Amino acid sequence: MAEKLTISKRNNIKGEDGYKVFSIRVKDSTVSELDAISEKTNRSRNELINMMLDFAIKNCEITNE
Repeated sequence: MAEKLTISKRNNIKGEDGYKVFSIRVKDSTVSELDAISEKTNRSRNELINMMLDFAIKNCEITNE
């Protein structure tokens, strides 16, 4: 299984269409960490969350425990 998600720095932030909007509750500390990554990579918080969710889904293992 992959150990890390590598995120490259982006030159321009731009919106994209074709997404479903929904709300989630997130810890303040998680938002702070996302904002720090967003600042470093010049990517929106939304884009980062989508990248991280895609990574998690592709690397998810379901057990019968």
